[in-house]
Amino acid sequence: MYFNRMSKKTTTLIVFVFITLISTNLFSQVSTAAAEKIIRTLHIVSNEYIDPVDDDELVSNAIRGMLRELDPHSVYLSAEELREANEPLEGSFDGIGVQFNIINDSILVISPVPGGPSEKVGILPGDKIVTIDGERATGGDITNNFVMRNLRGERGTRVNVGIFRRGVNEVMEFTITRDQIPINSLDAAFMATPQIGYIKLNRFSRTTMREVREALNSLLAQGMMHLILDLNFNSGGFLDVAIDLSDQFLERDRLIVYTEGHASPKQEFKSTNRGNFKTGKLVVLINEGSASASEIVAGAVQDWDRGLLIGRRSFGKGLVQRPFGLPDGSAIRLTTARYFTPTGRSIQKPFDEGTDAYFQDLSERLRSGELVSAENIQFPDSLRFYTKINNREVFGGGGIMPDFFIPLDTNRVSSYYSKLWRSGAINTFSIEYANENRNRLLRNYSDVNAFINHFEVDDNLLNRLYAYAENQGIKREEDEKNVRDEFMEIQLKALIARSLWDFGASIQVRMQSDEAYLRAIEIMQDNTFESMNIRYR
Repeated sequence: MYFNRMSKKTTTLIVFVFITLISTNLFSQVSTAAAEKIIRTLHIVSNEYIDPVDDDELVSNAIRGMLRELDPHSVYLSAEELREANEPLEGSFDGIGVQFNIINDSILVISPVPGGPSEKVGILPGDKIVTIDGERATGGDITNNFVMRNLRGERGTRVNVGIFRRGVNEVMEFTITRDQIPINSLDAAFMATPQIGYIKLNRFSRTTMREVREALNSLLAQGMMHLILDLNFNSGGFLDVAIDLSDQFLERDRLIVYTEGHASPKQEFKSTNRGNFKTGKLVVLINEGSASASEIVAGAVQDWDRGLLIGRRSFGKGLVQRPFGLPDGSAIRLTTARYFTPTGRSIQKPFDEGTDAYFQDLSERLRSGELVSAENIQFPDSLRFYTKINNREVFGGGGIMPDFFIPLDTNRVSSYYSKLWRSGAINTFSIEYANENRNRLLRNYSDVNAFINHFEVDDNLLNRLYAYAENQGIKREEDEKNVRDEFMEIQLKALIARSLWDFGASIQVRMQSDEAYLRAIEIMQDNTFESMNIRYR
């Protein structure tokens, strides 16, 4: 071995490498010559390089580079990165409990988390956090990392914040005791019609099944017979949670998914008697942002002819990652298997052209016209499969293709609305409007449904928005003044609903103009399920 002229730090580094190899059972897999080559390289660089090197960073970068050559989803995470990556999936973190945006170098409270520490002391939507523990919290240095660093902390600890509130002359001081803040994976659950329920999930986390069961029970109690499950832009999460969700819909002993890899024997996962939506029409909404666990659910539903998929081709991530802890608290998330849908489809898109090309695939889909026309999608015959019950044609090798295609509306978002959104003007205007008129609005609209049916974004409200935006330096072009921007109007209405109720209310408003959602309701109310022999009874 090569321990001559080594620094104490370098010796420690090499010991770390050996421990890593042993603790992850890699030592028996790695030849002695290969292990010595790694250690010899670390020794040479650490001792002979022109400038001093950080040994820990050197090892981290070496590991990252090695994994990057394997596939796009095998990654190295430092201890801090691991903690941050796990938070959304574990379902909670400690902090003060506010949703916020940074607008004009200020921390704007979008809404306090219901029942959270901030709501308990009286923080309101529209409040601006201008000081934290006596230090200025405005200006160009304010970033998301700044907010996380200063407002998150262990439960039970306190933080003092100064609040600027419209209509109050002085900065208001609040002392907030940090607590555990839940991260919900369920964005919305409501009745779309008297018989059709709707659930939207943003991830598959440890809290997902509890949230879904509560939502299903509530919707069933309201008379739900059919369900729209919205997995648009759901990037995935835990494999076992995807299996549990699929189990809610499938008859007993149906194969949900199986995994297989070089060092991972084939493992099958089947449905059980559990689940409270085994019958009833089911539509799953997917798009190019639906990945991994979302694709497991969509694939199982489609392969067993249990429901129909509406939207656009999903992302195409069919690789399973397994975590391997390292001695310093960091970890490797290594791809150990592929997963396959019940028909045997691998939905993993190719990654043989490198990581950059892999993650630019969505841009390529837009360029090729796939997102606006299903005719631009070409599948080779080798990727053709057939569903388990009806023998319907489906495809693998690059995402789940829906049964009904909904094109991306590239003309929907006007340049004026884009400026309003990027600047935060429409966001702050909606909060201020809701705060100024809260009592009147809640008196006139008893719930979200009443608000949807009767609240109008009229010319008076629009003119107020235009004037507010102009004060922010955002002007309409002449050709925009005589055009009705229906998309902007529904977004404004949704933002006002969020300030009056919650995030779920804003989704419920937005869905009223969503083409995939409206199509789902349409095919549930006509004879599509019967004509396609989709098994829902």
